[in-house]
Amino acid sequence: MKFSVSPAVLALGLLVAVSPWSTLAAAEGPVSAADLKQLSIEELMQIDVTSVSRRSERLSQAAAAVTVITGEELRRSGVASLPEALRLATSLHVARTTQGTWAISARGFNITTANKLLVLIDGRTVYTPLFSGTFWDVQDTLLEDVERIEVIRGPGATLWGANAVNGIINIITKKAADTQGGLVTAGGGAPEQRGFGGVRYGGKLGEAGFYRVYGKSFDRGPLEFADGQSARDPMRMEQGGFRSEWKTAAADAFTLQGDAYTGRLGAAIRDDTELDGGNLLGRWAHKASDRSDLELQVYWDRTHRMIPDSFEEHRDTWDLDLQNHLRPAARHDVVWGIGFRRTRDRVGNSAVVAFLPDRRTQDLYSFFAQDEIALARERVHLTIGTKVEHNDTSGFEVQPNIRLAWTPNARRTFWGAVSRAVRTPTRLDEDVRFLAGPVVILRGDPDFQSEKLTAWEAGWRQQLRSDLSVDTAAFYNVYDDLRSQAPLTAGKPFPIVLANNLQGETWGVEVRSNVQLSSWCRWQAGYAFFDKHLHLKPGTRDSFDGRQEGNDPQNRLSLRWLIDLPGRVELDSWLRWVDRLPFPEVASYTELDLHLGWHPRRSVELSLVGQNLLHGSHPEFGAGPAREEVERGYYGKVAWSF
Repeated sequence: MKFSVSPAVLALGLLVAVSPWSTLAAAEGPVSAADLKQLSIEELMQIDVTSVSRRSERLSQAAAAVTVITGEELRRSGVASLPEALRLATSLHVARTTQGTWAISARGFNITTANKLLVLIDGRTVYTPLFSGTFWDVQDTLLEDVERIEVIRGPGATLWGANAVNGIINIITKKAADTQGGLVTAGGGAPEQRGFGGVRYGGKLGEAGFYRVYGKSFDRGPLEFADGQSARDPMRMEQGGFRSEWKTAAADAFTLQGDAYTGRLGAAIRDDTELDGGNLLGRWAHKASDRSDLELQVYWDRTHRMIPDSFEEHRDTWDLDLQNHLRPAARHDVVWGIGFRRTRDRVGNSAVVAFLPDRRTQDLYSFFAQDEIALARERVHLTIGTKVEHNDTSGFEVQPNIRLAWTPNARRTFWGAVSRAVRTPTRLDEDVRFLAGPVVILRGDPDFQSEKLTAWEAGWRQQLRSDLSVDTAAFYNVYDDLRSQAPLTAGKPFPIVLANNLQGETWGVEVRSNVQLSSWCRWQAGYAFFDKHLHLKPGTRDSFDGRQEGNDPQNRLSLRWLIDLPGRVELDSWLRWVDRLPFPEVASYTELDLHLGWHPRRSVELSLVGQNLLHGSHPEFGAGPAREEVERGYYGKVAWSF
């Protein structure tokens, strides 16, 4: 039977429930914004970010389009996974296709194998060289341990390298010192969030060290098809990990952390997909003086994915990154570094999908340098830098950028940038074969070249009043050598061969605003407009006119209200609208999420969450009778810290 709850009834129930809870907690008085760690507008503008310049700087003065999702916003949104959390950045298009598959992109080209967005977790790159994107089903951590998520829209290749083409997502977890003591979370609901829980404990290591360990698991129900039948794709995952930090008297700081996971993802037409993997990361930071610091990071990452009757992948990645930040002169702020990455895979091919060769080792060498120069009484900052990389497929790649920021006062910043970035060839571009018996339907091209971008950006960020801030950005991107698909021989349908025959331009505007309506009520709004034009190089062809390289809405809108009620009660609503997708066509949709939280004690939180309340179900991506839909749902949760 299809689950259905009237959104009006649920919303009324949430509001009515506030009354008795308020009475029970009245003796302790209402919780202030400080008690709930809700940052003021001024504090939000002064958050430090590290992803723009690979060093700490104020968000208000960063010369880039940046959105910061704080840990408090995550808690009050009611999201239960990292992909869901990224919906809080309106500038990202986040679309769910199955229980474990997501299409996530910045500034266009969104597909389930989106390949122009670089994702990091605590400095560890989690994209796969298989298709230069992210397997979102295995990117997870205890959400209560996330300090912030930095979302950069636009190229970041000068500092972060190839594949940081249209943006960067940097998920940063809290330091072990900030997660001392214990935490237990548990909850469940229907139809998706059937059950979940987590436990974490943090303690001290001697006089100058800290640690935490955690474990979590979840059981999520399947999505459904348009006819109401189950898509039979439930998902179960278990994950655990640790983080430790310590300092020495010689101004050295060390971090050692790691995670391991295992799980199963169902499917309607085959046996379950098996997922497992783990990682280990070490970081040494040395502060030589007030004008120089050095950081060395090394990590190992292993992933394994087995999709029955399709393919199996074993992948190991080793990465070394050395970075030096120094101030060689009064007006210069320099960061430079070198890096090496080796990734080795082994693919189990099938009669449907094959990667030839079935084993491959790829090496990446890199060097970058960037100088921020203070001009005009330090109100104007000019940033010049480049990254040089060498990979085994396209050879040397140079990715420079120039940025200019003018900060006439502490509350206002104007910025502009011109950047170059590339997406390097992957196993999917070069080595893949899709088969129908002995017939090759589609194959890669060993001579596939890097996709190239020249990006022009400008933005304005201002705190208009103590209770109002606005952040806007506009961009115009020019792409060359984009991936195309066309038959090898004219007049014959197969094989279709991947090539670099497409060019294109994209443009758009992104706006985000925070309004503190009163001491107990905040309003957040975000809007994004995007458009593009793709065209073929003269004398070439593409069977789909480039439509296979992205399915993007022209408009997106998000409105959130965060309300602190008496009696330590929070009521938060989130209304979002996504425009139609053109090809394959998916209708526009509007959805509403509600979060009700109560703190009977400062160490206990009880919450009730309703998601996608305006419709019984709605599609977000895909086509045909196999397209899955996201259902209306609810869950309850308890969190206890000690």
